[in-house]
Amino acid sequence: MIDPGPLTIGVYLVAAVTFILALKFLASPRTARTGNLVGAGGMALVVGWTFATTEGMLDHLWIVAVGGVVGSVIGVIGARRVPMTAMPQMVAIFNGAGGGAAAVVAVSEFLTATGGMESSLLGDPATFLFPPDLLPASFMIPTLLGAVIGAVSLTGSVVAFGKLQGFIAARPVTYPGSRIVAGLLLAALLAMAVALSFVTNDRALFLGFVALALVGGVLIVMPIGGADMPVVISLLNSYTGIAVAATGFVLGNYALLIAGTLVGASGAILTQLMCRAMNRSILNVLFGAFGTGGGAAVAGAAGEQAVRTINAEDAATLMAYGKSVIIVPGYGMAVAQAQSPVRDLMDLLLARGVDVQFAIHPVAGRMPGHMNVLLAEANVPYERLKEMDEINDDFAKADVALVIGANDVTNPAARTDTTSPIYGMPILNVDHAQNVIVLKRSMAAGFAGIDNPLYADPRTAMLFGDAKDTVQSLVAGVKAA
Repeated sequence: MIDPGPLTIGVYLVAAVTFILALKFLASPRTARTGNLVGAGGMALVVGWTFATTEGMLDHLWIVAVGGVVGSVIGVIGARRVPMTAMPQMVAIFNGAGGGAAAVVAVSEFLTATGGMESSLLGDPATFLFPPDLLPASFMIPTLLGAVIGAVSLTGSVVAFGKLQGFIAARPVTYPGSRIVAGLLLAALLAMAVALSFVTNDRALFLGFVALALVGGVLIVMPIGGADMPVVISLLNSYTGIAVAATGFVLGNYALLIAGTLVGASGAILTQLMCRAMNRSILNVLFGAFGTGGGAAVAGAAGEQAVRTINAEDAATLMAYGKSVIIVPGYGMAVAQAQSPVRDLMDLLLARGVDVQFAIHPVAGRMPGHMNVLLAEANVPYERLKEMDEINDDFAKADVALVIGANDVTNPAARTDTTSPIYGMPILNVDHAQNVIVLKRSMAAGFAGIDNPLYADPRTAMLFGDAKDTVQSLVAGVKAA
């Protein structure tokens, strides 16, 4: 690439400002769309400038054109046709694409830099021990980082996509000695990295290093249960950012360095916040083998709890004649695509003078902000979406807490049961409401795979059925009340 002159530095500076503003706007659902447009505009500026100022790029314009068309088609189709319930899967696969791209660039740059070298592993032993023309560490270290982190992000994201989509078991997949295998793999990667940086720049060893990193991505994510997928997606997003930043070092491209650093740092911060919301460490998420993957009833979930049921008409009447209703959305709402009927229910209750708020837990759903995205799609006003810390004290004053498919984030065992795997996790205080109505398909456990004593609480009534059909019945009931 041409040495960056003042104009190029200016373009990078403008792009950096747009990236920072984009992150700022993404902090609120109200400005998130603007943030996306600002960030995309900044990246388009950098990409266009790079194409225009890179030597030899015009000779391969057809590659740029074809790649741009194919990528645009995939992006448009993905954005328009993928349902909101599958948005976590799409985010996961896009993370993987970014990490894979960074790894491919690292591999390409290494192979180009070593194009004139002979294989020291297969040549003279003296050349292997004392290589005459090793690539500098300033090149090798970021290249190795980009390759290993990008490869881990690629295969890890593919596994996360499979778990979310359902063609890979959502439960933690472990085997005897799995942690030992993971430790040996990490040690092998470190040893190969040291050898490639200070002993030999052998191509076969480098490609083996990348292949081992690809295996590492699978081994990292397979033992993680579906309950922890929001954290995994956030962590893989951070990995992709770090890989892109390393690629920026390799290519000497400040825009990639800035964008990757911002994504890596913000993803790491979000991962930490998600772990804090579950009162767990990142090591526990990665190696704790937590959760069953949902669906299966645990001991006591179906037979040992005495639960009280309610019909849709009575539940609608209870809400229609109350003063305050707090709706708690969960993944069950997403699966049933019930967000639009929920908006209709909110409108009817508001028209009757009932105050309606939505309580959003940080890890509800399958990715950060999943519930916010679904409710925004249904045009629920942003000011009615309340974070956990903001609304938890209001449950005690609420006449009804309506829980729609949220399991683990409403489980009171997190406060009292020291033997529970979610003990200490901050939860929504739905059990403090005067009445609790829980919408569920059945008494099956949530993704954490543990019993929820909320369902046996005397103030709780269970309303079984598909969430969308049930909420539509509640809408009809409120109209008739």
